[in-house]
Amino acid sequence: MLTVATVNVNGIRAAARRGMGLWLDERKPDVLLLQEVRGSDEVLTEHLPGDWHLVHEEGAAKGRAGVAVASRLPFTAVRVGLGTDVPGDAGRWVEADLEAPGGALTVVSAYLHSATVGTPSLDEKYAYLEVVTVRMAQLADATALVGGDLNIAHREVDLKNWKGNLKSAGFLPEERAYLDRWFDDLGWRDLGRDLGGPGPGPYTWWSWRGKAYDNDAGWRIDYQLGSPDLARRAVRAQVDRAATYAERFSDHAPLVVEYDL
Repeated sequence: MLTVATVNVNGIRAAARRGMGLWLDERKPDVLLLQEVRGSDEVLTEHLPGDWHLVHEEGAAKGRAGVAVASRLPFTAVRVGLGTDVPGDAGRWVEADLEAPGGALTVVSAYLHSATVGTPSLDEKYAYLEVVTVRMAQLADATALVGGDLNIAHREVDLKNWKGNLKSAGFLPEERAYLDRWFDDLGWRDLGRDLGGPGPGPYTWWSWRGKAYDNDAGWRIDYQLGSPDLARRAVRAQVDRAATYAERFSDHAPLVVEYDL
């Protein structure tokens, strides 16, 4: 069995301070996909306990974005970024080819733009989604996994207050249509939904503010997407939601999937 966890840490230093290491010690993933690392290679290495093979790209702006793949299994190749000219695309996509038990496996840690309606950030998000879709088509025939914070809730069951967010970035029809293309046209599978039940939820992000966490008023925006070949080997998915607000190490909860390779 191969255990893969993905989590937006909302800053690796803050996550470590809040107890991320305790979760890692208990969960012991073989592969860890991180988003919003918000630090240098040295900072990541310092705050990620244990021995890992690492590939990481910082965000273009200090203290923003940043994605990494950490693996107990050795890499055979790594690729950083998608080579786009979209503003703010640095620190949003890294790939690693692994020597997995069942053969070669490509894993991706992705962090898509959050964006705001009526600002250039939404145009940047759509431009980046176009480039991502091209890469998803290229990877669809491989044994591949794309995991991370996509900042898009796909269906009404993927966020608590869907009626109040019909015109909000993260739940716009144009954003959700990209996921439709990946699933319906390219054959990718949403393993969190396939193995997590019909919903509503389980959610993976809750605001720090108010009673969102206590009331489970969240969004499911963190994914593990499996290519057709990998998806048939996925056997179990779980969102590691902390028992209480005080025990969270990020505003996101890890999504963990086990694969029978």
